[in-house]
Amino acid sequence: MAGLNRDTPTPTALTVHGASRVLEVQYADGAAFKLPFELLRVYSPSAEVQGHGPGQEVLQTGKRDVTIVAVEPVGNYAIKPIFSDGHESGLYSWQYLYELGERQSELWQGYLDRLQAAGVDRDQPMASKAGASGGGCGHHH
Repeated sequence: MAGLNRDTPTPTALTVHGASRVLEVQYADGAAFKLPFELLRVYSPSAEVQGHGPGQEVLQTGKRDVTIVAVEPVGNYAIKPIFSDGHESGLYSWQYLYELGERQSELWQGYLDRLQAAGVDRDQPMASKAGASGGGCGHHH
């Protein structure tokens, strides 16, 4: 894992807004982002979501109502949110959160486009891991 380089902005405040389902991140450079839990969840940097290479991404659905139940700090460079659906393997670096904030509308559109391309409804529940062998990378974590 790359540590912080000098250019990585560091957050001065992190606030979990449970009712409105956003993670508010304020940075030392004055930037402030409100990241919806759903966006954070569907763009989780974990292998479970990103897969093990380009084109291996697992399209996440049914995450509109997902909440963050806890946020654990990881060193001085990242956080690990614990989501209400049990997902907790994503490490969100300060850099990654900043990028999500800056590119939020573009990423959101990308997510909706991918749903449409897959012919999947945003609110469709994910297939359970047990029975689904959906052509992923074959090994379960």
